[in-house]
Amino acid sequence: MTAAGARTRVSSLLEQSGISLDGVAAADALLVTSELVTNAIRHGGGITAMSSHLADGTLHLSVSDANPRPPAARTGSPQHPGGYGWPLVQRLAQRVTISTHPAGKTISITLRVT
Repeated sequence: MTAAGARTRVSSLLEQSGISLDGVAAADALLVTSELVTNAIRHGGGITAMSSHLADGTLHLSVSDANPRPPAARTGSPQHPGGYGWPLVQRLAQRVTISTHPAGKTISITLRVT
């Protein structure tokens, strides 16, 4: 799974539920999706699972990877750019949980989309 593939999957879920992709809530949902998947690929040893569903106007998204270490906020520099994704996820999502398991970790979020 790539970040683009994950966004396509969540976009389809939103559209099937009648949620416009032109709104801020959908943009936030797609940004959070991209960040979680990209971080799992970059820092987590790859995606091992992803699930998404909508209930009562809320997106429930879980991304699992192969690294049990929780994400850490960091400050980017010219030599090592980045460090903005995890704080964005924490700011945009209503709820973020991290569970570790023998094969790595799962980060689950809820995000209001209606």
